[in-house]
Amino acid sequence: MIMMKQIALYGKGGIGKSTTSANLSAALALQGFDVLQIGCDPKRDSTRMLMHGSFIPTVMDLVRERGDAKITLDEIVYTGFHGVRCVEAGGPEPGVGCAGRGIIATFQMLEKFGALSGDVIVYDVLGDVVCGGFAMPMREGYAQEIYLVTSGELMSLYAANNICKAIKRLSQRSKSTCRLAGVICNSKNMPREEELVTEFARLVNSTLVQYIPRDRMIQVAEIHKKTVVEYAPDSPQAAQYQALAACVMTNTHLTVPTPIDIDALESLALEFMQV
Repeated sequence: MIMMKQIALYGKGGIGKSTTSANLSAALALQGFDVLQIGCDPKRDSTRMLMHGSFIPTVMDLVRERGDAKITLDEIVYTGFHGVRCVEAGGPEPGVGCAGRGIIATFQMLEKFGALSGDVIVYDVLGDVVCGGFAMPMREGYAQEIYLVTSGELMSLYAANNICKAIKRLSQRSKSTCRLAGVICNSKNMPREEELVTEFARLVNSTLVQYIPRDRMIQVAEIHKKTVVEYAPDSPQAAQYQALAACVMTNTHLTVPTPIDIDALESLALEFMQV
């Protein structure tokens, strides 16, 4: 019997979390797992490639339109590529309210319907601001395994390090079971980038679980409104996501991170950027 895994991908905005999450979910589904992906970003684009380009209605939009009492399960959960169940939390109207509230409302509604189920739940979470709402997957025990998506760029590592601080703080609470499961390098093709991110992962008491090279195939697949795993399943890039999926399902190396201070982070980046 497979015990349900609840994983969350956190990282700086624009680092490629949604692309990584969608391809990871697609790869997991092809490996025979029942997958639920929940987009926890107001941009609501986490599941778009799994839905062949469609922006599905968000929970927050539906709540604003009709109130949560009148919403049904099939209005918020959509079936995408190879059976991946897709949900988008959404957020408030621009300039009004807290975006994290959409995550809270979404989880409460999915719990009410008993829909937080399957072999794997993938939470795709904005990581620039780890406020109470965005930290909810970690804080309330939904996401038990946290993966940091980063590149070798300083601000990407800075965001990843901040998320380590949140995990460490939350790990000290009795209710929280979240741990750092690893670092994913979504490459920007920088010199010595894999070495840099590997060393960063070591310093924060974790490991680099997957290095994903920058590849034009990602853009080509997205133009065709598909994940790489669906559009080019035999490509080297799809193989990277398949390897990541296999790692996620077998990974038991969960740690409390040891975030580093900003001076050490800048020194690390400088060391690997020198030629």
